[in-house]
Amino acid sequence: MSEPTSEALVANLLRLLELKSLGEDRFEGPRRRDGVGRVFGGQVIAQALMAAQATVPDDRPAHSLHAYFLRGGSEEHDVEYRVERGFDGGSFANRRVVAMQQERQILACSVSFQRSEDGPSHQSATMPAVPPPDDLEPEHEVLARHRAEIEAHAPRIILRPRPIEVRAANPMGLLSREPGAPEQRVWFRARAPLPDDPNLHRAVLAYFSDMRLMATCLLPHGLAFARGDVRGASLDHALWFHEDARADEWLLYAMDSPWSGHARGLNFGRVFTGDGRLIASVAQEGMFRATR
Repeated sequence: MSEPTSEALVANLLRLLELKSLGEDRFEGPRRRDGVGRVFGGQVIAQALMAAQATVPDDRPAHSLHAYFLRGGSEEHDVEYRVERGFDGGSFANRRVVAMQQERQILACSVSFQRSEDGPSHQSATMPAVPPPDDLEPEHEVLARHRAEIEAHAPRIILRPRPIEVRAANPMGLLSREPGAPEQRVWFRARAPLPDDPNLHRAVLAYFSDMRLMATCLLPHGLAFARGDVRGASLDHALWFHEDARADEWLLYAMDSPWSGHARGLNFGRVFTGDGRLIASVAQEGMFRATR
């Protein structure tokens, strides 16, 4: 069977982010048609953000999201999102979203919104010096070359075609068992053009922000997700949107992990545009247990 085209992969992502209104601030997020096993956490975060955004005027974009993963979701079922309108002030608004499957909570998150306004600004974070994406090999080609050796153990999400193109400065980061520094530098973008909707671009950024991040804390220990060396799950996820940016243009995800222990690892990420603007910051703690 041939791999789906980039346009088909992105069209499927857009379908996932097109929620059905159930009335009374309840929404249904569709499941992947070819989904098997556990729902990707980034999908649930992105759908929860889309649900929250649907209840807030467009002049108040989301500026932060804080989520807790409560249970693993199943790709056999759609997800229901229940939005609670916690606050609507003069400048800010807040929404609490609970994601449900079969009447069980799988994620709870809060999303904060702010009406755009001027204020003092600075950026002390600088984009790391890495090769441009055109000089790096697409990650799906790297994985395809090693498919035979990892197919029996790799999580399904790593090997199935993705709507996001990834090009890593260290392309063997997902595969290597050699201990290294706890940092990753990864370019990413949607594999086909997206509609001109800032809310959608924020949701796609939220979708990607859960990819690769937790693997950062494994790098000093010589453990590789793609080789089935660990079982892991995200515990919580925080995302701050600083500036608008297009998710179908190259963005650099700079990740590092300051600590791991007690079967948990803490990871931070910063997202830059190609010209060095810091557009988002991410924090996540995950659970991982070595199986090798």
